[in-house]
Amino acid sequence: MTNNQMNLGTFRHGPTRRGLIAAGTALPLVGILTRRAAAAEFTYKFATGQDPTHPCNIRAAEALDRIREASSGRLDIKLFPANQLGSDTDLLSQVRSGGVEFFNLATSILATLVPVSGIVNTGFAFHDYDTVWRAMDGALGQHIRAQINKVGLVSVCKITDNGFRQITTSTGPINTPADLAGFKLRVPPAPMLTSLFKALGAGPAPINFNEVYSSLQTKVVSGQENPLAIIATTRLYEVQKYCSLTGHVWDGYCILGNRRAWQRLPEDLRALVTRELDRSVMDQRADIARLSVSLRQDLATKGLVFNEVNQAPFRAALAGTSFYADWKAKYGPEAWELLEQATGKLG
Repeated sequence: MTNNQMNLGTFRHGPTRRGLIAAGTALPLVGILTRRAAAAEFTYKFATGQDPTHPCNIRAAEALDRIREASSGRLDIKLFPANQLGSDTDLLSQVRSGGVEFFNLATSILATLVPVSGIVNTGFAFHDYDTVWRAMDGALGQHIRAQINKVGLVSVCKITDNGFRQITTSTGPINTPADLAGFKLRVPPAPMLTSLFKALGAGPAPINFNEVYSSLQTKVVSGQENPLAIIATTRLYEVQKYCSLTGHVWDGYCILGNRRAWQRLPEDLRALVTRELDRSVMDQRADIARLSVSLRQDLATKGLVFNEVNQAPFRAALAGTSFYADWKAKYGPEAWELLEQATGKLG
């Protein structure tokens, strides 16, 4: 699929997460080879939590097709989207054990295993994408990858874009920190996001991603926070009314590999995987940047009411707490200095 083919129709007419689950079977999302390949020397699984129509999966599928073709079928990696093989926390265990060989996981959840990866989710740290990529493609990203390598995993390519997170609610817009007081909000099982919303006076409820829609539908929680592409592909606008453009956290997906499975691949295949996934990462980043603009209009037509948010009162509220000092102490001066090299002084 070319960049020009990546449009909102993809989201409107593609299969939904609930439809895939209802089908009751795990069907890999793979392309069709233009020629018959010999039996694969290596057959691996690549699991994701995103809907098949999400740019992460569309671009990953393209990369896996290129890998299959360029390796003459020696390496066949099948893509399993939409948590078909388990919840995010289940899949993190599976990629560590080798049950799946590759898994893309949000840094916010990876932080439960590799704490420093959550530093990129520091509340109101990144102001724009130039700042994000200066950090993630630079010294901070290298530091995080080194820590991932210490837990039996491998960061096999550049980090993909999950976008800036926004708050949606069913009860009313969020304009000031006072609007969050006591508000029950779904967050990923991620320490940074739980800490951020507690510091702002909310009641964060950690819930796995595959349970978000039902939790909102049954009013277990009144709101959630995610990037616009996730809100669109999972149809959260069906169970939410308001979207407050807080941009409170940037998040990305790390494509993780099981170390033993990675080391079994010959050097030429490892280089091929990294090269083709890096290419798709850059395409995916461009997709998300475009969609973050166009999706606002599209979601508005589906009934989601948007409001702009002044971030200054939220930063001031955080500065009045121990939030930044606590996380600096947790991550240590080295990681915090690398973050502030990109973002400027925090707190």
